[in-house]
Amino acid sequence: MEKETVLVGLSGGVDSAAAAVLLKEQGYRVIGATMLIWDPSLPVPTGPYAKNACLSPEKEDLSEIRAIAARLGIEFFAIDCRQRYRQVVLDNFRQEYACGRTPNPCVLCNSRIKFGVLPYEAKAQGIAFDKFATGHYARIVFDLQSQTYLLKKGLDPARDQSYFLHRLTQEQLRQVLFPLGDKTKPQIRELAHQAGLAVADKEDSQDFYCGDYNDLLNFPNKPGDIVTQDGTPIARHNGIWGYTIGKRKGLGISGFKTPMYVVRIDALKNQVVIGPKEALYSSSLRAEQVSWVTGQAPATEFECQIKIRNLHLPAQARVTVLENGSIQAQFKEPQLSVTAGQSAVMYQGDTVLGGGIITQ
Repeated sequence: MEKETVLVGLSGGVDSAAAAVLLKEQGYRVIGATMLIWDPSLPVPTGPYAKNACLSPEKEDLSEIRAIAARLGIEFFAIDCRQRYRQVVLDNFRQEYACGRTPNPCVLCNSRIKFGVLPYEAKAQGIAFDKFATGHYARIVFDLQSQTYLLKKGLDPARDQSYFLHRLTQEQLRQVLFPLGDKTKPQIRELAHQAGLAVADKEDSQDFYCGDYNDLLNFPNKPGDIVTQDGTPIARHNGIWGYTIGKRKGLGISGFKTPMYVVRIDALKNQVVIGPKEALYSSSLRAEQVSWVTGQAPATEFECQIKIRNLHLPAQARVTVLENGSIQAQFKEPQLSVTAGQSAVMYQGDTVLGGGIITQ
């Protein structure tokens, strides 16, 4: 029987390299591919994190990835995804910040670019493969009863990345492998050491961009007021995009007996609203652009756990699916810093139900 061919998305890090090692050990024919997304019009960042991000100048990363492919004895291709990345991820990033929201570009990049454009363009270039794989810590299980693919958390709770993958469709899940889903990071580093990979001890990526976000936004100053919750102006800002919910330092305010935080951003009034920490707690949220892993909601009303950002501990909530497809969630206990633009991802146990973009 002919071996199945798997295209592995290689990033230059230890996780994706280890995924390729594991797949080879499992008997697959492995091909490596990386997506070119760096826009050369962006200023080249400097400093300690200049290389430690997804969106960074790729020259040195590419040499590392080619070295990984050579060590593993696999073919390697660099796939140009720059135009679609600009249109889908960077344009959305700018639009969201301009509207006073704080987006998570990694969620959009995974569903639309890494698991969409990359394998599509690879096939368009004549690269033949049966499955696509990455080094994400998550699992895929086929449920016989519902005849659907389920997305589940990685077994290592400290490494689970299912939050970023909740918008993957049934068609994408059908063609995807996650070899690291049942592994821990120490196991992966040991595997890379045994394979003689130079990236075995390489640091993890810390963010999607390796420089100042203003490099990407490139907005002209748009001064406005920083106000208290009752609307009293107490300072000025140069643009609402410089603020996120929960921000405390660098507000340029003084004279308050208690610490003050950004509790709301009002794009229509061009205002940044501040208040005490207790004002950061919310008992509910609404989310739109909802994507369901199985293709549909489990019910019009149901109990689940919700993560409002990747490092958030899932919180118990009751979800109502509205007629327009958006969701309303009521938390059992108020949650800190529910932020418009971030993803609210719903779980039942270790199974991802789906998620949407928080609007309020």
